[in-house]
Amino acid sequence: MESFSQLLPSFYQEKTSESSTTKLLPGENYKKVQIQAYAKRKLQNKILQEDSASSTPSPTRSTEMLPVIVFFLMPMVGLGNPRPSFNHFTVEGESEEVRSAAIKRLLEVFGMEDPPATPPQSHKQPPQYMLDLYNTVADVDGVTKDPTVLEGNTVRSFFDKLRSDQIEYLFNLTTVARSEKLLTAELHLFKLRPQASLTFNRHHFCQVNVYQVLDTSKMNISHNKKLVSSRLIPIHSNGWEVFTISQAIRTWTMSHHSNLGLLVTVRTLSGNQMDLRTVRFASGQNHHHTKQPMLVLFTDDGRRAAPMEGIVKVSGDSPAVPSLPLPSLTLPVVGHRIARSLDYEEDRERLPCQRLPLYVDFEEIGWSGWIVSPRGYNAYHCKGSCPFPLGQNMRPTNHATVQSIINALKLTKGIETPCCVPDKLFSINLLYFDDDENVVLKQYDDMVAGSCGCH
Repeated sequence: MESFSQLLPSFYQEKTSESSTTKLLPGENYKKVQIQAYAKRKLQNKILQEDSASSTPSPTRSTEMLPVIVFFLMPMVGLGNPRPSFNHFTVEGESEEVRSAAIKRLLEVFGMEDPPATPPQSHKQPPQYMLDLYNTVADVDGVTKDPTVLEGNTVRSFFDKLRSDQIEYLFNLTTVARSEKLLTAELHLFKLRPQASLTFNRHHFCQVNVYQVLDTSKMNISHNKKLVSSRLIPIHSNGWEVFTISQAIRTWTMSHHSNLGLLVTVRTLSGNQMDLRTVRFASGQNHHHTKQPMLVLFTDDGRRAAPMEGIVKVSGDSPAVPSLPLPSLTLPVVGHRIARSLDYEEDRERLPCQRLPLYVDFEEIGWSGWIVSPRGYNAYHCKGSCPFPLGQNMRPTNHATVQSIINALKLTKGIETPCCVPDKLFSINLLYFDDDENVVLKQYDDMVAGSCGCH
């Protein structure tokens, strides 16, 4: 019969004694050794009980079966040191239910009950306007860099559902919650150049009117439509024209049944109907998708993080967040092997309060199909001790300084040292597809630990 050490991989080999005391090996997981020792003791006790009952001692039985038992227990604790990630880093006893609950809680942080159900392969190209807006307000990691650009915390874009050759438009607004406060609504229309045969025109400007449709049966009658926006635009120009139509959209978000669409008319300055071949707007049917009619809503859902004492919330103008190497589960070898401790209290005593990387990878979570940008972000976390005396580099509050003194002098029983926590928080921005394939830009407060301090 092969010995216990011969059956196990060399990584797990150790010298064992007759006692039940297990020696913590350099570089090994503490719980792994504990499970091995526990299995050995349980098996020995069971064999002793069976041998006592039969009055036939069998000292070799434990030696023969123990390697097999421990070998099958090893997969429970893992055989390697994979790089930690949001999706694959597991804790002892983790179940699929725990992971599902964690993902559900993360969705709640992002203001969603479930991730969008739209298949990723059917997604359209995000409007260039939304991509440009995202790049204006956020850096490459999604952290807000200019808080003055966004009005509210949500921007939604909608494509025309009618896709008609006529200048009539219909936008599905059912994804906008009634609780959202509408700040501004804009109709974006791409004006095409006049046809070559009609480029000569004695008129230089035209009046474009946008109406809210009240009755689809007879839209040519004045009381069946309501004027919501009007602009003078050059006839020979081309490019995007924006019309503010907040009044109509505010009505529609309160009552979706009242949404009968929009009607656009083009007239001369004297009020005469103009030839639609002279002033043309791109439609969703016959023109490139980058020129489709689009409705853009600026809203605020009222979601604001509760203020916390001693924490500074920063929406923009934040210093560049340094790119730090991700943490590893292994420690470097200097001279000799250093045992990696998993004991949090020992880590707190050894390291001062500091900010460490904590990368959230949306692809590993399974969200890359509907999130356009960013692909992930560094949330960072705070870890370390706050020993007496607290230096200014630990950014202590006055309260933390007093608490540290009380703890050091042991003036009051049960007073702990201050904790290492975030004292500056940044917001991030997500650009994503919703259930109706509309592109949404949303800002979330307090998602990145900007700095850490003792509080």
